[in-house]
Amino acid sequence: MRPSLAVLSGRSAWKGPFFVAFPNLKEALTNNVAIKTQARNCTILPNFVGIRFQVHNGKDYLPVLVTQDMVGHKLGEFAHTKKRFIYRTTKNK
Repeated sequence: MRPSLAVLSGRSAWKGPFFVAFPNLKEALTNNVAIKTQARNCTILPNFVGIRFQVHNGKDYLPVLVTQDMVGHKLGEFAHTKKRFIYRTTKNK
């Protein structure tokens, strides 16, 4: 792990990245089964590439397919918690 990456994440370099040990990681990779998780603060590691996750956003589980570009980010960054606001005019005009 690069120390500069730890500075940007707000976590000490000697601690390393925060991740959750998923017991069915190899099964999910071979059988292409999604892993349901609520661990939004889990750092994406290089061995997560190609695995599908169902990340909880507070209401639903949103599908996230991990790619190489996502390594080092958090799972919660790819499952948005807020809906986009759309202003609609009323029918009475």
